[in-house]
Amino acid sequence: MSDKQHNVDRKLLEILVCPVTKGPLEYDAKGQEMISKQAGLAYPIRDGIPIMLESEAREL
Repeated sequence: MSDKQHNVDRKLLEILVCPVTKGPLEYDAKGQEMISKQAGLAYPIRDGIPIMLESEAREL
């Protein structure tokens, strides 16, 4: 595992929802992001922690 990749708790991934739409998220392990297709946003995962702030998300 590289320095940039960290394990993300699977239980956490199951309960997280998009803060904008309250809809489901998809985990992108390769990109280290949580994807909200409904909102068209990708939330970064840094040091194994999803950053669930709209201001930190990138547009898809």
